[in-house]
Amino acid sequence: MSQTEYLIIAIVILVLLAITFIVSFVIYQRTPKPKGCEDLMPSEEKCAGCSNNSCSFYKEKDSVEILNSKKEDK
Repeated sequence: MSQTEYLIIAIVILVLLAITFIVSFVIYQRTPKPKGCEDLMPSEEKCAGCSNNSCSFYKEKDSVEILNSKKEDK
């Protein structure tokens, strides 16, 4: 096989990988959220038993608590 044929094969493989990525991404975006996962806002009920400090909700929970304490102070 010549270098041109290898180049064409490589380009075809890359295009197929790109198409696979795009199709899977579109399908992922159209998939509905499972029941119970629609409302994922931090709250005392949901985060009370969790001690994961690196959780993104932990930071949001702290900011929500700060906002709530400011409202209570007024």
